[in-house]
Amino acid sequence: MVKLRLKRCGRKQRAIYRIVAIDVRSRREGRDLRKVGFYDPIKNQTYLNVPAILYFLEKGAQPTGTVHDISKKAGVFTELTLNHQTKFN
Repeated sequence: MVKLRLKRCGRKQRAIYRIVAIDVRSRREGRDLRKVGFYDPIKNQTYLNVPAILYFLEKGAQPTGTVHDISKKAGVFTELTLNHQTKFN
Protein backbone atom coordinates (compact mmCIF):
# COMPACT_ATOMS: atom_id res chain seq x y z
CA MET A 1 0.00 0.00 0.00
CA VAL A 2 1.22 3.48 -0.86
CA LYS A 3 0.92 6.51 1.40
CA LEU A 4 1.49 10.19 0.84
CA ARG A 5 3.50 11.39 3.80
CA LEU A 6 6.13 13.83 4.99
CA LYS A 7 9.86 13.12 4.77
CA ARG A 8 12.03 15.30 7.00
CA CYS A 9 14.87 17.30 5.43
CA GLY A 10 16.87 20.36 6.39
CA ARG A 11 19.18 20.95 9.29
CA LYS A 12 18.72 20.79 13.03
CA GLN A 13 15.95 23.09 14.31
CA ARG A 14 15.19 24.19 10.72
CA ALA A 15 13.20 21.29 9.33
CA ILE A 16 11.50 21.32 5.97
CA TYR A 17 9.50 18.39 4.71
CA ARG A 18 9.18 16.74 1.34
CA ILE A 19 5.79 15.30 0.51
CA VAL A 20 6.46 11.89 -0.99
CA ALA A 21 4.62 8.83 -2.19
CA ILE A 22 6.17 5.96 -0.24
CA ASP A 23 5.46 2.35 0.59
CA VAL A 24 3.80 1.87 3.99
CA ARG A 25 6.49 -0.52 5.20
CA SER A 26 9.31 2.00 4.60
CA ARG A 27 10.86 4.20 7.27
CA ARG A 28 10.24 7.93 7.34
CA GLU A 29 13.64 8.51 5.70
CA GLY A 30 13.34 5.48 3.41
CA ARG A 31 13.37 5.35 -0.36
CA ASP A 32 10.34 7.05 -1.85
CA LEU A 33 8.48 6.23 -5.05
CA ARG A 34 8.14 9.86 -6.09
CA LYS A 35 8.50 13.34 -4.64
CA VAL A 36 5.22 15.20 -5.05
CA GLY A 37 5.85 18.44 -3.17
CA PHE A 38 7.37 20.14 -0.16
CA TYR A 39 6.22 21.95 2.97
CA ASP A 40 8.18 24.52 4.99
CA PRO A 41 6.44 25.05 8.36
CA ILE A 42 8.75 27.92 9.35
CA LYS A 43 8.03 30.10 6.30
CA ASN A 44 4.59 28.47 5.88
CA GLN A 45 5.28 27.69 2.21
CA THR A 46 4.02 24.74 0.24
CA TYR A 47 4.57 23.47 -3.27
CA LEU A 48 2.43 20.62 -4.56
CA ASN A 49 2.70 18.75 -7.84
CA VAL A 50 -1.06 18.42 -8.13
CA PRO A 51 -1.19 16.06 -11.16
CA ALA A 52 1.18 13.64 -9.40
CA ILE A 53 -0.83 13.78 -6.18
CA LEU A 54 -4.07 13.18 -8.08
CA TYR A 55 -2.47 10.22 -9.86
CA PHE A 56 -1.51 8.55 -6.59
CA LEU A 57 -4.87 9.32 -4.95
CA GLU A 58 -6.72 7.79 -7.89
CA LYS A 59 -4.54 4.68 -7.60
CA GLY A 60 -5.57 4.31 -3.94
CA ALA A 61 -2.80 6.04 -2.01
CA GLN A 62 -3.80 7.19 1.47
CA PRO A 63 -2.53 10.60 2.68
CA THR A 64 -1.49 10.99 6.30
CA GLY A 65 -3.34 13.52 8.45
CA THR A 66 -0.89 16.36 7.90
CA VAL A 67 -0.59 15.77 4.17
CA HIS A 68 -4.38 15.61 3.97
CA ASP A 69 -4.67 19.01 5.67
CA ILE A 70 -2.01 20.58 3.43
CA SER A 71 -3.68 19.17 0.31
CA LYS A 72 -7.09 20.30 1.47
CA LYS A 73 -5.87 23.89 1.91
CA ALA A 74 -4.43 23.79 -1.61
CA GLY A 75 -7.71 22.50 -3.07
CA VAL A 76 -6.43 19.15 -4.31
CA PHE A 77 -9.54 17.26 -3.23
CA THR A 78 -11.88 19.59 -5.10
CA GLU A 79 -9.90 18.83 -8.27
CA LEU A 80 -10.11 15.12 -7.46
CA THR A 81 -13.90 15.26 -7.22
CA LEU A 82 -14.12 17.32 -10.43
CA ASN A 83 -11.95 14.77 -12.28
CA HIS A 84 -14.03 11.95 -10.83
CA GLN A 85 -17.29 13.57 -11.95
CA THR A 86 -16.06 14.28 -15.48
CA LYS A 87 -15.02 10.66 -15.96
CA PHE A 88 -18.51 9.38 -15.25
CA ASN A 89 -20.46 12.05 -17.18
